[in-house]
Amino acid sequence: MKKYLLYVLYAVSFLLFIGCQRNESAGKNYYLDGVNGDDTQDGRTPATAWRSPEKLKGIELQAGDSVLFKRSTTFTGILEVTGNGTSGKPVVVDAYGGGAKSCISAPDHSLYTVLVKNSSYLTLQNLDVVNQGSESMPWRCGVKVSADNYGVSRNITLNALNIHDVNGSRVKQEGGGSGILIENKGEQILSSFDNLIIENCVIRRCERNAIIWSSAYWSRDKWNPSTNTIVRRNLIEEVPGDGIVPIGCVNAVIEYNLMRNCPATLPDTEAAAGFWPWSCDNTILQFNEVSDHKAPWDAQGFDSDYNCTNTTIRYNYSHDNEGGFVLICNSGSTDPAMSIGNEGTVVCYNISINDATRLQETPSGYISPTIYILGPSKNTLVNNNILHVNRKPEAWVDRSIITADSWDGYADQTTFKDNLFYVAQPTEVRLYESTNNLFTGNYYLGRFTGVPEDKEARRRSAVYRDILNQDPEGFNSLASLMNKVTIADGETEMVTVNKEAIHAFFEKLDE
Repeated sequence: MKKYLLYVLYAVSFLLFIGCQRNESAGKNYYLDGVNGDDTQDGRTPATAWRSPEKLKGIELQAGDSVLFKRSTTFTGILEVTGNGTSGKPVVVDAYGGGAKSCISAPDHSLYTVLVKNSSYLTLQNLDVVNQGSESMPWRCGVKVSADNYGVSRNITLNALNIHDVNGSRVKQEGGGSGILIENKGEQILSSFDNLIIENCVIRRCERNAIIWSSAYWSRDKWNPSTNTIVRRNLIEEVPGDGIVPIGCVNAVIEYNLMRNCPATLPDTEAAAGFWPWSCDNTILQFNEVSDHKAPWDAQGFDSDYNCTNTTIRYNYSHDNEGGFVLICNSGSTDPAMSIGNEGTVVCYNISINDATRLQETPSGYISPTIYILGPSKNTLVNNNILHVNRKPEAWVDRSIITADSWDGYADQTTFKDNLFYVAQPTEVRLYESTNNLFTGNYYLGRFTGVPEDKEARRRSAVYRDILNQDPEGFNSLASLMNKVTIADGETEMVTVNKEAIHAFFEKLDE
């Protein structure tokens, strides 16, 4: 009998051990409630939820762990999380219950509201994030993701976040500010991101920028790039500075993002644009919409900047940007050990309507060409774009269709092929001292001066004449070449170029 009881005890102990192992492997849940939470409780159930986000600081979240904030409640504090999940069991920071997203508002003088540091396989989603201080502060952001002496931070996802009212500095040289800041650094252990995803977010009223990187390894003599970044289906609104700027990345994809309603609040010293890579290779910007950029300098919808190779800008819709549709630039005075310049940019199958409307003078004058090539960029291809240039808002507005100017050097080997340029008023092409330009097969509808030899030039188009008869402004008559797409967790719709429709359009033009 004693032996039998001993076997029973062994069996029960074994089953309890297995049960504990299963519970641990399933991960732990931590609950927070901004109304009924109590920091003296254990935080492990909704009934014993914590009240303060700071309770998570110092907890090393493991595979399968979750941090859950009660919806329709507000938390004042800073959320700092470090978690290392696995591909099958990520760490998840999310909301629970019904109602609006949980709101986390940072205390005054906070550099961030949420910090995700030295983590892998972690998802942060369904939170409302605010960092509105009593005064503007450089480097202030809503969400910061940091890899610092960590190695490769893999599979971080930011999803369906509502980040708003972040008053960082409006001056870039001071440190600026942003809705989302991605930072990788470290001298002992080089750190980077692989498969970082930012999607379905709303970023509104953030100063200076929306989504931007800070990499300690942007220079080519210290090159340690992040890889396979995806930024998609985000809404950026009422942001005066840069929209999405990957830095020190390879194979980044920026797609289905909308930037609109940019306020003219930057100081006169500031340059900014919509979506653009800096110190990146193989960036793809596609199916985006940017409008209403009003920065004192630049203010284009899109940009391929220096220390970049093989940037592709395609199937985007740009309109009403004061600085123009696209900037392609390179500084000729940068140390070659640090920057390899700008080479291999491709700009194709985009639609630009009513860009280049700058009314404020810059130190360079009222310059706002629709396509601006600045400095010694090399091997650039611009093909099959529709540039629909309406009448100037004022007589003094500069509206060159193309300008290739100097930034300590001029562009070389730029090809303009099979584009459709329509202008409602006379315009000019300014190539200055740029070299080896090739113009071939473009449509020039309107009055142009300064166009170099184009043996395949077309001066008329029955197809486009019908478009102008329908709507000379282009917004309605070119709508058949575009799609509406729901983005930002259902917040709004954006307009982007329909790939099949614009290819068919150019095929019909050539018939």
